[in-house]
Amino acid sequence: MLSYYGRLSSEVYDIDKPIGHSFGDIEFYIDRLSLCRGRILEPATGTGRVLVPLLEKGFTVDGFDSSKDMLNICRENCSKKGLNPMLFEAKMESFIQEMEYDAIIVPTGTFLLLNQRADSIKALQNFHKHLCAGGRLIVDISMQTDFSTGMVSTRTWNCSNGDIITLESKIVEIDYINQYTVSHGRYEKWRDGVLIQTELECFPLRWYGVEEFKLILESTGFKDIIISANYKFGQYPSNSEEMITFEAVAIK
Repeated sequence: MLSYYGRLSSEVYDIDKPIGHSFGDIEFYIDRLSLCRGRILEPATGTGRVLVPLLEKGFTVDGFDSSKDMLNICRENCSKKGLNPMLFEAKMESFIQEMEYDAIIVPTGTFLLLNQRADSIKALQNFHKHLCAGGRLIVDISMQTDFSTGMVSTRTWNCSNGDIITLESKIVEIDYINQYTVSHGRYEKWRDGVLIQTELECFPLRWYGVEEFKLILESTGFKDIIISANYKFGQYPSNSEEMITFEAVAIK
């Protein structure tokens, strides 16, 4: 069984997208949450890239992830900043919390990792269940534009101790009917020319049409849906390269 955000890929994520690294999303989310006085939840919080800046701005944010390795790095990153948020291991489609949240946020396309439609619907229903009346869901999705299989891409990262991590990845499956791709990635860590660690990862990614996702949100019990492109509030998408944000209010 291939791994999913295991130790090496989590280490790479923390190197490649360190705490506070923004695609425009951190500033956007801080602005959109500026009037939020209650608790916020970030599913799939990863290593804390977005979570930590929100905490430092005074927001009360809980986070969870399905990857133990991601959570371990997130806890370390929070500890370095003197922060101690509630973090727990869970999945978007099945997490259970007794409290209700004023906002749930899923930045930068992370929601698309739920490649099975049934799981994505369960996750949205679960978000709705855990939002207070009038609570807001803010979620980013992106379009997939590269549908070629077999093409191998390679990237390299330098670790602080001099180790090198390489990643070779390729799309191995395209399901046009169910709207997702699956990529396989091989992570390798090298020290003085010697391979010391390797990891194989299965990476699914779903895609939606813009109006399709809006209809899904409406059918799940959300209203007052605002669509934004590239973190410009209310600007409807104009091309397939843009990050698309949906902000929706939970009807109770």
